[in-house]
Amino acid sequence: MKKGFIIALSAILILGATAGICCGVAASVFGSTTEKVIVIDAGHGGIDAGVLGITTKTKESDINLAIAKHLKSYFADAGFKAILTRTNNGGLYGTSSKGFKMRDMKERKRIIEENKADMVISVHQNFCPLPSRRGAQVFFDKNSGQGKSLADLIQNSLNEMDECTKKTSALVGDYYMLKCTDNPSVIVECGFLSNADDEKLLISDDYRKKIAYAIFKGAVSYYS
Repeated sequence: MKKGFIIALSAILILGATAGICCGVAASVFGSTTEKVIVIDAGHGGIDAGVLGITTKTKESDINLAIAKHLKSYFADAGFKAILTRTNNGGLYGTSSKGFKMRDMKERKRIIEENKADMVISVHQNFCPLPSRRGAQVFFDKNSGQGKSLADLIQNSLNEMDECTKKTSALVGDYYMLKCTDNPSVIVECGFLSNADDEKLLISDDYRKKIAYAIFKGAVSYYS
């Protein structure tokens, strides 16, 4: 890794930690990273709302998209090529006939493969029958060492947030989106919508920006 890149990376992380944003760092700062393709997947969409907030009934799909858009902005400002699998509230399944969920998943995989993604980050929200469960959790495929490394870095970054009440480790997950590329891929469950405290945070755009930056900070450090 070039010395200039490491210095630029450090500057971005320090600026972001201080200001809470990426500070519009010019793409040229990163040099070779401009060819890195980051696919950001906002889970669910359309008739598939995902889980709902326990108090406000806010759709997971809407929260996922909001965080994914902030995340895309951070990567783009840092000079990466950032692509969203879903850019609006609709799903990717075409018609809502039988089998729509698998069609939706296959379309996400097509976007990942077509763009030759160097990294995939799928954004989701969690739900648990036990309402006391809360906090962000990152998952990786058990057969991917790169995925584990990326997941660990993002999880550590999330654990460092002031809002984190319990530090945790990245976990193995058996999910379709983790198997769409040989390059590092993770699922980030940003919090539990079954927990009123997490829900209150996740419906706030200020917090959505903050958690998107934490994900970005962990992910970009993968290239250092």
